[in-house]
Amino acid sequence: MPTPHNRAENGQIAKTVLMPGDPLRAKFIAETFLESPVLVNDVRGMLGYTGAYKGRAISVMGSGMGMPSIGIYSYELYSQYGVENIVRIGSAGSYTPAAKVYDVLLATGAYSESSYAKTQSGFAGDVTLPSEELNALLRASAAAQGIPLIEGIVHSSDVFYRETPGEGPLYWEVLRDQKGCLAVEMESFALFHNARQLGRRAACLITISDSFVSPEITTPEERQTSFTNMMKIALEAAYDG
Repeated sequence: MPTPHNRAENGQIAKTVLMPGDPLRAKFIAETFLESPVLVNDVRGMLGYTGAYKGRAISVMGSGMGMPSIGIYSYELYSQYGVENIVRIGSAGSYTPAAKVYDVLLATGAYSESSYAKTQSGFAGDVTLPSEELNALLRASAAAQGIPLIEGIVHSSDVFYRETPGEGPLYWEVLRDQKGCLAVEMESFALFHNARQLGRRAACLITISDSFVSPEITTPEERQTSFTNMMKIALEAAYDG
């Protein structure tokens, strides 16, 4: 049944959901890649569609920005709509020259200073993990399509505009050098936690949209429509899985 944040009826959302942060990216994916996409949610402008990819039902829905937002939508998809798999397909800022703009990164873990997981269920750790099964499908999909993947830990931050007080290394240099974080985004820590709590599966595939070590940056329009490699990887993995 519908929730306060999702008007879809039971059965209108597929078992596998691709989840970009931007609802307009969800619209682009649905209209570009899915067969006969149907709009199943538009509450608060958070667009969600269900269609078919090579004959298999797939849904794509925006998550919004930040852990509170994806925390709500992913929890409801898992607990109220019977969704089994969520693959976040988002953007990230690189902390290292090894991850350049337009590179695709598969998260092997999400480090965060966030209190989301502790507040949600008492989890006191600072790293949450994706589904190994989903990650294996994403690796195989990328290899089959000849699309290079970078793998590593991402930093899930609660703060977009962050400052380092006083002297010393910049905060992102510490996160890179001490925690092994390759890039920063804002959602995966909460998504992975929800999946583990509810016995479901989650993964995160992100495209580097800008960099802390390079002046390269993408436009909002490019982030909405040009990150097609990660979309193709996720769609083929969903189809094979």
